[in-house]
Amino acid sequence: MATSAQTAVDGARVQAFIGRMLGDLGALTNSVLVHVGDQLGFYKTLMKSGPMDSAALAKQTGTTERLVREWLSAQAAQGYVSYDKSAQKFSLSPEQAMVFADEESEFFMAGFFDVATGLFHDVPKIVNAFTTNGAMAWHEHNGCLFCGTQRIFRPAYNHHLVNDWLPALDGVVAKLQKGCSVADVGCGQGASTILMAKAFPNSKFFGYDYHTESIEAARKSADAAGVGDRISFETASAKNFPARGFDLICFFDCLHDMGDPVGAARHVGTALAPDGTWMIVEPFAHDRLEDNLNPVGAVFYAASTAVCTPGSLAQEVGLALGAQAGEARLKQVVMDGGFKRFRRAAETPFNLILEARLS
Repeated sequence: MATSAQTAVDGARVQAFIGRMLGDLGALTNSVLVHVGDQLGFYKTLMKSGPMDSAALAKQTGTTERLVREWLSAQAAQGYVSYDKSAQKFSLSPEQAMVFADEESEFFMAGFFDVATGLFHDVPKIVNAFTTNGAMAWHEHNGCLFCGTQRIFRPAYNHHLVNDWLPALDGVVAKLQKGCSVADVGCGQGASTILMAKAFPNSKFFGYDYHTESIEAARKSADAAGVGDRISFETASAKNFPARGFDLICFFDCLHDMGDPVGAARHVGTALAPDGTWMIVEPFAHDRLEDNLNPVGAVFYAASTAVCTPGSLAQEVGLALGAQAGEARLKQVVMDGGFKRFRRAAETPFNLILEARLS
């Protein structure tokens, strides 16, 4: 093996890499402060109230001014908030507000920091997974993962599910408008199910997830949204949810997490009406590793390492597709499950929207 003395080092490349690392370390350490600021309402206050100094922000949020001053300084240094040196006040630009303060924005990302906090708590369990059989089930994670995951995915669902993804499926919107039955499998805390129920009042919706605590949260959210009478949330897995002849079955960002996705596909085939549609939403990925070595791939591969792949390995079969499976691998799973038609119906920079039919 070559030693450091035998290996030529490019000084410029070292400096560039150190600069990259400093940026990453700034983001890493500030991620803790993003989670703190999100919980304390700092971003929402800055968005609503406009430019302010640390004393004003502390007063409005009931917090300690000296710590608020340090928080604002760190966030300004990282570029997460803006600083006007002449007025000596801090604010959020419209773009920063979309990411950190506006939960209805398509680009709201504070949920990622909830998940990151939970994963740091889970490091001993993740290390154990690496040194044993690779398995760590979804329910074994810190609670921040569950609420954070919903906050990550809900903005895309809000802006694309009803407006873009469902219309991209052949004939599905007409069925929903007339009245049909829909299963949302792996529904988590019900964000996607509730959105569809609100948009299509003539249809009946059924949400299934194996995680009982998420199902309980989904029921409360549906009642609060006024659609609890049109959604039935039940604890069930992707291989044993009731086969009710559904017109539409949805899998949102969950097929790759399953231990036996082929078995899940076979069960979907038995649960669909003959002319029914299976919509599969998955993280965007190309089919080759080298094409996924980019910022989106970095996020999804990291999440896959800590959550998705160990979660699959904790289940029967343990196929471990990973969050960057790619369309070709997903198509193979679906076709092996007995489906005859498969196509990419739509996409975003973060999602693949796939349509499968039995004939």
